[in-house]
Amino acid sequence: MIAAETIRYIKLGRNGSWERASLDNGELHFGFQDAPHDLSLTGDFDSIRHHLIERGRDPRSATRDAREICEFYQFDEKCLWITFAREHMWWAFAAPAVTWLGGDGTSHGERSRKVIGGWSNKDLKGSPLTISRLSTRLTKVAGYRRTICSIEASDYLVRRINAVDEPLLAKCTMAREEILVATQEAIRELHWRDFETLVDLIFTRSGWNRVSAVGGTQKLLDLEIEQPITKERAAVQVKSQANQKTLDDYIRHVDEAAQFKRFFFICHSPQGTLRVPEDRDNIHLHTDRELAEAVHRTGLYDWVLEKITL
Repeated sequence: MIAAETIRYIKLGRNGSWERASLDNGELHFGFQDAPHDLSLTGDFDSIRHHLIERGRDPRSATRDAREICEFYQFDEKCLWITFAREHMWWAFAAPAVTWLGGDGTSHGERSRKVIGGWSNKDLKGSPLTISRLSTRLTKVAGYRRTICSIEASDYLVRRINAVDEPLLAKCTMAREEILVATQEAIRELHWRDFETLVDLIFTRSGWNRVSAVGGTQKLLDLEIEQPITKERAAVQVKSQANQKTLDDYIRHVDEAAQFKRFFFICHSPQGTLRVPEDRDNIHLHTDRELAEAVHRTGLYDWVLEKITL
């Protein structure tokens, strides 16, 4: 578990111009060529600010610049630094020593610190910290127009790096689990005709088009569906209850028909554990848990409740 006494965001140069120098070399780069290295080492905020004003900075900007310079030089190895680059959030701790590099600030900053152990774009469990999966409460800091700033969502940040679930997430996960169990029970209460209609609605809302009647007296299948873009056809069999032999028989019948690229077997109350052949990725088995999740993904929860309360 990591802990940090101080946390700061740092921009890797204008338009990410220091990304390569920073991330690939395991360094923390910083600019402000107008602030001499010797003066910056003193950490004298007032002197640095006064020097910047003498060099033409307005007092307000000089105050902000002096703060950033002092933080870059004074924060020790207990400060957690983060940045955003290459579609990820990166984090690191840096050694205190600051090295003057000079230059024009194009490909690297004028000064740098070595990162301890390198930059990381993964949490402590090894999962990538992709920007798209982080809260805007944190990622909005990437819009900061200067170089160094504090982090408002610091607690959230540390939890994400430590791979600790958000307290609210744990609460929501528990509530979701309870509602999925209740949904499974509700599906089992459906009349068999309503269950067939539910399956038809799930496929329709998932982008499949029905090309046959639902259920009825069809000998082999309850439903034939087609994917409108690929024209892929699939067979669907709906059963309230079924055992392994039932499933195997239908797989054999569909194979003999040789008309379908995929076969979906839907059963809300399987008798024992049902399994499809491991080498058949074109056969899809959906039982109680998968059905409940599909109901919620397709927005059919209220429809199910209406059917069992009529």
